[in-house]
Order: sequence, then structure tokens, then C-alpha cells
Amino acid sequence: MKKRILSAVLVSGVTLSAAASVHAEDYDSQIAATNNAISNLASQQEAAQAQVATIQSQVSTLRTQKTELEAKNAELEKVSADLESEIQELSSKIVARQDSLAKQARSAQQNNTATSYINSILNSKSISEAITRITAISKVVTANNDLLTKQESDQKELAAKQEENQAAINTIAANKSELETTEAGLTTQQAELEAAQVTLAAELATAQNEKTSLVSAKSTAESVAASTAASVAQSQAIAESEATAQVVASSEAATSVASSEVAATSEAVAQPSETPVSETSTASEAAQEPASSETSEVQPESAAPAVSEAPASVAPIATSEAAPAAETHKVSAASTPNTYPVGQCTWGVKSLAPWAGNNWGNAKNWIASAQAAGHSVGTTPVAGAIAVWPNDGGGYGHVAYVTSASGANSIQVMESNYAGNMSISNYRGTFDPTSSAHGGSVFYIYP
Repeated sequence: MKKRILSAVLVSGVTLSAAASVHAEDYDSQIAATNNAISNLASQQEAAQAQVATIQSQVSTLRTQKTELEAKNAELEKVSADLESEIQELSSKIVARQDSLAKQARSAQQNNTATSYINSILNSKSISEAITRITAISKVVTANNDLLTKQESDQKELAAKQEENQAAINTIAANKSELETTEAGLTTQQAELEAAQVTLAAELATAQNEKTSLVSAKSTAESVAASTAASVAQSQAIAESEATAQVVASSEAATSVASSEVAATSEAVAQPSETPVSETSTASEAAQEPASSETSEVQPESAAPAVSEAPASVAPIATSEAAPAAETHKVSAASTPNTYPVGQCTWGVKSLAPWAGNNWGNAKNWIASAQAAGHSVGTTPVAGAIAVWPNDGGGYGHVAYVTSASGANSIQVMESNYAGNMSISNYRGTFDPTSSAHGGSVFYIYP
């Protein structure tokens, strides 16, 4: 139950830490998006400002042109006024001449002027008088011709001036219309751009405020994440400390039980003559009953009777391997640190069985190293012993810490680097250590 609680604490801590990290990263992405939006809005604002400046320049130029055109229109209007005056004068002259010519024409028709001119010449009393009359008649005719010519000239001039005046009037009107239309369009465009500037400025201010809020929220989230991480680290440290203490306590308990059983077995072997036959039989039956009743159980506490009986069933091997004389040569490693690579099976066993040596090599070399250090080695599983599969582990061997044994073909172990798992745990439950899946042969190192 304690392990489950500790696991839950660790998992929840990791989840909270991951959630805080993801939350902070989410703020980073939002801030980046806001920065991008601010950059785009700033670019749009600069472009709009440039357009406004261009239009203002165009408006200014147009107003200058308007002033010039207004001056030109004023000149044209003056010219038009002069032309109108001249046209009026010419018109008056033409009308007067027209009346005079009309009267002369009527008089000539009524008085037969041509006959009168001839009679006047013929009725002259002398040649000089005739010449005088001819000269007078010639002047009258010439004057009439000049009058007609002037009339025609004035009429042509009048038509030209009227045409020129109308052109000036049309130009003035066109200039005014063009100026008004262009100025109105530019004014409208300027107003629209200024409105767009106001909108962009508002959007930019909103984006900047949003960025400020996000930065503040991110700072808060980071503070919360840091606090959460500290809490998680503290919880993990406490959980790991409790788990380690529990494992060490279990290891010490198993080691104590195994040592007691080995000592009892050694005493039984060393003094066979002191035990009566009836007592031996009774002890054997008593040992067999707990073993048979506890076979199906896999906890370390229930496995103890079976373990204590196992060496007796293979008395020749156990006697030679667990003799008291051999124990006097054991090298104590309980106080030495664990120098094996973290996560490897050797590291896991050293963590669970501190009495194991630090320089025993790969798992397949542990049998020889343990024997050299004075430890007994056998083929009977005992809780607290170290199981060694020299042919497993891809040629490097594999070791595990035995937590319970219900017979040669039924044990449970704590181990590391099993099926890729680099932490210490019971990954296999109850299993047969002699199975060919584990290399076919297994040995046990006793404390």
C-alpha cells in the first residue's frame, strides 16, 4: 500500500510539473503570436502613415495648383470681361452700319441712285464740274465699300472674340470642376486613412496590453511552476527516501532470516549424532508440513519455512557451501557505496544486498567473485540470497535479489535492467528460475 501511495505521489508530481511546463510554453507561444501581431500592426501603421503623408503632399500640391488655377481663372475672367466689352462694342458698330447700309440700299432703290449719278455727271456745265462730281460720287462709293468691308471685318472679329471668350469660360469651369473633384477625393481618402490610423493605433494598443497581460501571466505561471517543481522535488525526495528505507528494511529482514536458517542448517549438519532418530523424523515431518502448506504463497514471510528446509534436502551441497568455516573468510561490503552503473542489474542487487561486493564484475562473474570473498554458492533458492543466471543477459549474465522462494522452481525477485526497465522492482511475480528462457541454469549466492 505504501508503495502505491508513493507511486501516486510521484506520478501526480510529474503530472503537475509537466502541466506547469506546458502552461508556461503555451504562454510563450501566445506571447510570440502577440509579438507577431504587434509587428504586423506596426508595419501597417507605418504604411498607412506613409500613405497619409503622400496624400497630404498631394493635397498640398493640389491646393497650390488650385491657387494657380484660381489666379489663371481670374485672368481668364478678366480677359472674358474685356472680350465681352469689345464684343458689345463691335456688335453696336455692326448694328449701326447695318442700319446705315440698309437705309442706303432703300434710298438707292427708291431714288434710282445709279441713274441719278449718271444724270448728275451728264448735267455738268463744264468738264471740271463733271470731274468734281465724278470724284464726289467715287468717294461716296468708296466710303460705302469701306463701310461694307469694315462691317465684314468686325463681324469676323466678333465671332473670333466670342469663340475665345467661350473657350476661356469653358476652361474656367473645367478647372473649377476638376479641382473640386480631386480635392474632394483626396480629402475623403485622407479622412479614411486617418480613420484607419486611429483603428490601427487602437489595435496596436490592445495587442500591447494583451502582451503585457500575457507576460504577467507567464511570470505568475513560472512562479507557480517553480513552486510546484520545488514541492514535487521535495515529495519525490521524501518518497524515494521512504522507498529506500523500506527496501533496506526488507533486505535486512530477509538477510537476518536467511542467516538464521543457514546457521541452523550448519548446526544440524555439524552434530548429526546428537539428534535421536525419532527427533530427526519428527523435525523432518514438522519441516515438511510448513513447506507444503506455504508452497502457494509468494510473500517473504511465508517462504521462510520452505527455505529453511531446502538446504536439508540437498545436504551434501549445502554443507559444503554454507559451512561455518567458510563464513569466517567473508569480506564485509555493507558499508561500501554502490559503484555499479545505475540502472544495471548489478547496481540493483548491490542496492538491495549491501553485503555484495563492489568489484565483482559482470553478473556472470559474480559466482566466482562471491566464492573468493567467502560467500557460499548453491542451487537452492533462499530469501535474501542473490540469484545468478550466468548464461542470461546476452552473454553478460543477470543477477536478482530473491525476496521469496517456494521451491527450486518458484521464486520472486527484485531486480533492475529487466526487459529494459532500469529501476528496481518486482517485474516477474512468481516464476520458474530454471526455465530455458533464463539460460537454463541458476545459482544462488548466500549472505
